[in-house]
Amino acid sequence: MPVPADVVYGFADYRAPGERLAAALGVSYEEVEVHRFPDGESRVRLPATVPGRVLFCRSLDRPNDKLIELLLAAATARELGAEALLLVAPYLCYMRQDKAFYPGEAVSQRIIGAELARCFDTVATVDPHLHRTPALADAVPVARALTLSAAGPLAALLAGRDDRPLLLGPDAESAQWVAAIAGRAGLEHAVATKVRSGDRSVAIELPPVPVAGRAVVLIDDVASTGRTLAEACRALRAAGAARVDVAVTHALFAGDALAVLAEAGVGDVLSTDSILHDSNAAGLAPLLAEALLS
Repeated sequence: MPVPADVVYGFADYRAPGERLAAALGVSYEEVEVHRFPDGESRVRLPATVPGRVLFCRSLDRPNDKLIELLLAAATARELGAEALLLVAPYLCYMRQDKAFYPGEAVSQRIIGAELARCFDTVATVDPHLHRTPALADAVPVARALTLSAAGPLAALLAGRDDRPLLLGPDAESAQWVAAIAGRAGLEHAVATKVRSGDRSVAIELPPVPVAGRAVVLIDDVASTGRTLAEACRALRAAGAARVDVAVTHALFAGDALAVLAEAGVGDVLSTDSILHDSNAAGLAPLLAEALLS
């Protein structure tokens, strides 16, 4: 199969996954030099000579500085002669807001998606948080938009467990991920119901599935504040679950999220390396490389 890029350009904050992706593709890895001035502006430097096909690898969690630096790097690569630019962003930011809920509100998905499409020919991501948008290409209108699922890597982590855990999605939005992982792992799954009364206030209603004495793994695409997962864990513990672990694609874990989960009784926390975090247990390079090579 043809290799889609001549080089992978990465960034220091996502170096190891970038190196793994380059190795999986069989191309060299080089790092974009970034210097941040005291006033907060960034100086971005690429090699003086770039090949015709360049793949940038950077996950876009905590995105604002990263986005500016990525766009500067992409524009510079074009100026230096790159003919094809690919972006691998395992976590893709600003996909959540796909409509204006109040007059004058920015529709960030449309704005950021258009800017990425202006700079890149191909964009690949994993489990993007799209609510009402049917496909990644609708949000990021590039020539080739690749949406990958972490179901395979996460299922591989769970399939061999002797305790055969119940996989539980904490809300309706998680249903697609928990079903996909359970199907690959050959495990039972169910989905709870979430009632939200604020950014940090939720209530969880468990489905009519016996959990007393069982191991349960909570499944979601993104873990941010941890409040939804923590509330689900408390409900499961109250119902007699013997053990509650968490497995997510994107380990954002903002602020005190991990402490909140631990206090609720969560055991292990597992994630992919879409965002670098101590909980990383599944690498995405093989999945990404296979999709790019196909």
